[in-house]
This record gives sequence, C-alpha cells and structure tokens, in this order.
Amino acid sequence: MKMLTRFALATPLAIALAAPALAAPETYAIDGSHTFPRFSYNHLGFSKQLSRFDKTTGTVTFDKAAKTGSVDVTIDTTSVDTGFPTFNEHIQGADFLDTAQFPTATFKSTSVRFEGDKPVEVIGNLTLKGVTKPVTLTVTSFQAIPHPMLKKDALGANATAVIKRSDFGAGKYAPYVGDEVTLDIAIEAIKQ
Repeated sequence: MKMLTRFALATPLAIALAAPALAAPETYAIDGSHTFPRFSYNHLGFSKQLSRFDKTTGTVTFDKAAKTGSVDVTIDTTSVDTGFPTFNEHIQGADFLDTAQFPTATFKSTSVRFEGDKPVEVIGNLTLKGVTKPVTLTVTSFQAIPHPMLKKDALGANATAVIKRSDFGAGKYAPYVGDEVTLDIAIEAIKQ
C-alpha cells in the first residue's frame, strides 16, 4: 500500500516537473515598423513595378515543439506607396483597390506546413476588395530568436505568392498591365 501511495504522489510531481518542457503556442504582435507587404507586376512590358503597403497589423502564433502556427494580418490599403502620390491615388481608386469602400485587406491562415522546425508554407484566405480567395504563401526564410535590442523573443520571415488581380475584381487594363501580381511579404513580430 505504501508503494501505491508513493506512486500516486510521485506521478503528479513528475508531470508537473515535465510540464515546462512542453511548449505552448506563443503569440507575437506584428512590428509595423519592420513589416511591409510588397507587390510587383509587369507594366506594359516596359518594366516590373514594385510598390508596398506602409501600415500592417496583426498576430502570429507559433509553437515550435508542436510544429504549428497561425497568421492573422490586416493591411491598411490606404497606405499603398508606389513612390508617386498621384499614382497612390490611382491605385486606391475603384478600378484597383477601391480603398474608399475597402480600406483593408486581410490574410488569415488555415494551416501552416513545416519542414523540420521551420514553416515552409502558410495556407490561408486573402480578402482583397471584398473578395476572399485561397492563397498559399511560400516561406523563403524564417527565424525565431531573442531580439538582440528589445531583449524579447521575436520572429521574422519572408514569404511570397503569385495572385491574379482579376480574381479580386481589380483587373483593369489587363493584359497590358500584368494580371499576375507577385506578393512579397517581409514580416517581423515580437512575443507578447
């Protein structure tokens, strides 16, 4: 009986001591000063135009041990930056982003695929101009380490995908202005 009692007392203690070794999902807030979704497209066959959005918010959840994660991002489409104020207004018009009616775009992940300890694909839904379509982001780099200046855990990644703007009701001037748009997202986030 003493042996059974000792076992009964030791089991919860062993579980309690092992618990810190089990990781749990951690939430990271997007650092808007280092997160810039960019997009590029063919302009009349002359050049590849590159623009970005300057205001992005959201969260990333990451569990290294379980190899799971999620991404929830909101992009302020009124913050589009083409490098030329008049063209910013043109891109925000009804033919393209229609920011008066749709001032934000969102990406919400449905799953994350890992290879080893690192995510390699983020599958989710992109909502742009009121239209939601599935999009798979290919993660080209990823790092989760303590931030050397902030002294907090942080993560960063670069990801890319190709979408058709006509799928989102923004196909004006296609095919002269390329319908395919390459998204290139640089993201940094700080643990909360």
